[in-house]
Amino acid sequence: METNNPLNASSIDTKQLFYHGTKADLKTGDLIEIGFHSNYGKKKQAKYIYLTATLDAAIWGAELAAGDARERIYIVEPTGQIEDDPNLTDKKFPGNPTKSYRSLHPFKVVGEITEWEGHAPEQLNAMRNHLEQLRQQGIEAIED
Repeated sequence: METNNPLNASSIDTKQLFYHGTKADLKTGDLIEIGFHSNYGKKKQAKYIYLTATLDAAIWGAELAAGDARERIYIVEPTGQIEDDPNLTDKKFPGNPTKSYRSLHPFKVVGEITEWEGHAPEQLNAMRNHLEQLRQQGIEAIED
């Protein structure tokens, strides 16, 4: 597999926190793995799982995830190699300022951020409208 700026679990700064925003109800010790249906786009089976080193990006993930369940932000540890998320870094934010990554390897839930502030309703609606426009143009939010 060709990777985009790969990082191995053994080379990741252990002081660096990683987050996963979702609406899934998980507990400490659970693994977030590929193979489940994606929270985005056509909700097809996910080939990658995603994490971020910024709380803001995790908040977007939780807010934009499909479903009516409670928005959650988990602190996760990668168990294997991660790479820059090309859905963001190659197309929208060169250099990965959102510190968004993806992996084929599970993430272990090590905690949860229980107090956080979401985006303003206008910001959230603007993002949802933008994603809907992309969907109507046939552009998926998550591309493999």
